[in-house]
Amino acid sequence: MMRAFLLGAGLGTRLRPLTWHLPKPLIPFRNSPLLDCALGHLAAAGVGEFVINTHHLPEAYPTAYPDSQWQGRPIHFRHEPVVLETGGGLANVRDLLDGPESFFVYNGDVLTDLPLAPALQHHRESGNLVTLILRSSGPVRNVAMDRATGRLVDVRNARGTNHPDLFQFTGLYLVHPEFFRWLPPAGTVESVVHAWLRAIDSGAPLGGYLADEGLWLDLGDRASYLAAHRLSDAFPAWRTSPEPISRIHPEARVHASAIIDATSAVAADATVGSGADLHNTIVWRGGIVAPGARLSRCVVLPNSVAEGCLMDADI
Repeated sequence: MMRAFLLGAGLGTRLRPLTWHLPKPLIPFRNSPLLDCALGHLAAAGVGEFVINTHHLPEAYPTAYPDSQWQGRPIHFRHEPVVLETGGGLANVRDLLDGPESFFVYNGDVLTDLPLAPALQHHRESGNLVTLILRSSGPVRNVAMDRATGRLVDVRNARGTNHPDLFQFTGLYLVHPEFFRWLPPAGTVESVVHAWLRAIDSGAPLGGYLADEGLWLDLGDRASYLAAHRLSDAFPAWRTSPEPISRIHPEARVHASAIIDATSAVAADATVGSGADLHNTIVWRGGIVAPGARLSRCVVLPNSVAEGCLMDADI
């Protein structure tokens, strides 16, 4: 059974105050945890078992997935009392991922529908220990890959190569378990980039796969979180759940006179009063929008009341 490791232990500092209430991978997207999108994306590629590390608000994960499963596929949670970063976190779950088969690693704040099956095939055929899924464009192009060979040359120019061919790392990659030898001992705090560089220095086969198809967003801040809702109808592959993605939850209390545009979402147990007007605004579970309120690019958090005319506010 193919497995995947999803990174859920980050603090989500750039998304505060949203992440004071939930870990970043569990913030609601169209009234489901953001993580559901990653789980569905991976399941569609044949992944049948998930491993997720936790740190900040760890109790929120079993609340979101009370049976430790997603659509019948088991989820194994591994708590980190101290954040071990991306490399230390991977080393800390070696016992759950070691074996003969490669596995996916997937950042918990990524939202994408890029095709995973071709990347998996390329990884298997290339003999790579690690295959980073890359894009030609993006805000942080710092992975150097030789276009002719498909091999990684440098990351963040740590080796001073000044290589001309730079790509955006998507936060998704494939790992053969032999790569564990390059990771630090369990319990070490370290970025996985250091392990990649050690492997590159040794001549181990690390490569990249260019995936420019589809859409890709890193939901690291509130601007990208709101942008995802504006683009949500363009991502039909985000979930494989039989339940439709609901923009306005059927258990939300929305007055018939309220105006809610197609880039907004209202969660269960939320209230939107009479005459309210919402544009690109997300109302979380338990949030309240007062009668007559006019909200643009806002997030209404649990047990909060939004009233008046507000723009770019987290309430």
